[in-house]
Amino acid sequence: MTQTAIPFLFMRGGTSRGPYFNSSVLPRDRETLSDVLVSVVGAGHPLNIDGIGGGIAVTTKVAMLSPSADSWADVDYFFAQVAVENREVDYKPTCGNILAGVGPAALEMGLVQPRDGVTPIRILSVNTGARIEALVQTPGGQVVYEGSARIDGVPGTAAPIQLKFIDTVGSVTGALLPTGAARERIQGVEVTCMDVAMPLMIARAADFGITGYESREAIDEDRALLERIEAVRLRAGELMGLGDVTRSVIPKVGLLAAPRAGGTVSARYLMPWNCHPSMAVTGAQCLAACLLYPGTVAEGMVSPPGGTPAALGIEHPLGEIVVTVDYVRSPAAVEILSAGLLRTARLLARGEVMVPFSVWSG
Repeated sequence: MTQTAIPFLFMRGGTSRGPYFNSSVLPRDRETLSDVLVSVVGAGHPLNIDGIGGGIAVTTKVAMLSPSADSWADVDYFFAQVAVENREVDYKPTCGNILAGVGPAALEMGLVQPRDGVTPIRILSVNTGARIEALVQTPGGQVVYEGSARIDGVPGTAAPIQLKFIDTVGSVTGALLPTGAARERIQGVEVTCMDVAMPLMIARAADFGITGYESREAIDEDRALLERIEAVRLRAGELMGLGDVTRSVIPKVGLLAAPRAGGTVSARYLMPWNCHPSMAVTGAQCLAACLLYPGTVAEGMVSPPGGTPAALGIEHPLGEIVVTVDYVRSPAAVEILSAGLLRTARLLARGEVMVPFSVWSG
C-alpha cells in the first residue's frame, strides 16, 4: 500500500461538515499535521477534487478530539479551518457548528461513556479556551440522530443538541472590545471590533452600500464590495492586535440590517472572503453581544431586550438562528456570562481516509 490509512468519522455538525479524528491517530508536529489535513480535504483546488472537502469553507473544516487533561472538561476539541483554493490551514479560530458534532463524535469514538437518556459532555475548545456543555440524546445508551429538531440551513429534522457556551469573551484577543472602544471609524465606515466566541468586525450593511438582505450568491459575486470590506477588515485586524490578517480568516465580518422576518436583526456573515450560506454559531454569539452592548454600530438599529437571559433572533440567508444570552447589564457596559443554542448533527460515514506516503507515512 502506498498510502496511509487514517480512521475518521465524517459528520455534519450544524450547518457545516467535515472529518472528525481522534487526535491520537494524527501526527503531532503542526507542519506535518497541516500537510495531512490539506491532503485529506484536497485543498488547493476550487472543487477539492483530490480530497473530501466540498469546495466551500463550511465543508473544509476539521475536528480533532482527545481526552481532556482539564479537570472541568471531558473532551478537548481542536479545530482546523482548511482553505479551499489555497494549501493552507488556520488554527486560530474555532467553529461552533462543527462543535455540534463533537459530543456525538466523542461518544462514537468511545472517549465518553453514554448515559441512558441524555448525556452531558463538557468540551474544552483548545483554540480559544472556551468551555461548552453539550447535551446529546442517548436513549438506551445509544447516540440518536433522528428527531424533531429543525435548524435553518439543514433540510429535515434531527435529534436536538443543546449547546451552552461559557468563557467566550476575548476568545482570541483577550478582550471583549480589543480596540478599547465600542466603535471605530475605518476608511469612513463605522465598525465595532468585538471578540465573543469569534473576533468580528461588525458594520451596518448600509454603510457598505448594500441592504443587508442580499443572497449569499449576490454578495460573493460583488467583487468590488468584497474588496472594500477586505480593506477595512485588514485595518480592523491591526487595531484588534491581530497583526497582518491578510492570510487569516479572523476577524470575520458581520453586516447588520433591520429585521424583516420577526427576528431581532438581519445579518450577513463573511468568512471572511465569501458569505456564509447561513450563520456561524460563534459569529452569532458575537453578533448577539453586539446587539446588547451600548454604543456599538447596532445601537439604534434594534430594540435591546429588557431582561436576562435574552433570546435574540438573527436572520440569515436561509432563515434564523436564535442565541439565548445570559448577561449582566451596567450603565456603561454588558458582561456576557453564557450563550445557549440549539443545533443538530448527523454521522454521515465512518472509515479510513487516505493520504499519500509522501505526505505522511503514519
